[in-house]
Amino acid sequence: MRIYLNNDEFVSGTTMKDPTLPEANNMALHICQNPTDIVSNRTKLAHLLEVPLDHFVCANQTHIDHFRKVTCADKGLGTLQVETAIHDTDALYTYEPDLVLCSFTADCVPVIFYNEVTGITGVIHSGWQGTVKEITSKLFEHLITVEQCRPDDFHVQIGPALSQEKFEVDEDVYLKFKNLGYVDRFIHYNTHTGKYHIDNQQIVKAQCERAGILTEQISIDQTCTFTSPDGFSYREDKNSGRHLSFIMRKSKK
Repeated sequence: MRIYLNNDEFVSGTTMKDPTLPEANNMALHICQNPTDIVSNRTKLAHLLEVPLDHFVCANQTHIDHFRKVTCADKGLGTLQVETAIHDTDALYTYEPDLVLCSFTADCVPVIFYNEVTGITGVIHSGWQGTVKEITSKLFEHLITVEQCRPDDFHVQIGPALSQEKFEVDEDVYLKFKNLGYVDRFIHYNTHTGKYHIDNQQIVKAQCERAGILTEQISIDQTCTFTSPDGFSYREDKNSGRHLSFIMRKSKK
């Protein structure tokens, strides 16, 4: 597991593939061999975070640009059964302490963030479709305009994802990215294969910067989920497990 932050106020990280654990530490109920093993893996994480498993909140991610403000009433959604997960939602945020917001990925870009002034925490699942739909941009625009957050109070961690080397696409997908108008420097054309290679992590970072988040407050875990033995990769294996990226604001003791 990667812990990106653990101080008196926040804890965040990403679970990684581990062959010593059931299903190699797969955290996803929607693609697994035995749901009991997934709940066991999640319970182990809950113990490490020192919160009950029913403090986790999970969404049914569908590669769209919907986000949800999470409250205590959502506590436990999707933790034991995939059917109870928040419907058609790829990003979550909350003001509430002791809620573990969860995002599941295997090549897509996980975004973990917090606001050091308001205490807002959040997670975003940005696969290529979510990036093209600008889910990250839209959520931060909402947080700035509706929740009245200052962009320079946000800190962002971009988690492990498919590297530019391994993320190759045909022209139809390339054009969807190009139409964003600000991503050309993150796309490379391979004349030998006729494929375009896209750096989805860097594009998501650019979307954060365009929202006003300071560059020095954005970090990227450059682990490639395809090439790393610690990574789950859908591109490598369509039946791959999933990482769980998480963040929680700790309650005042």
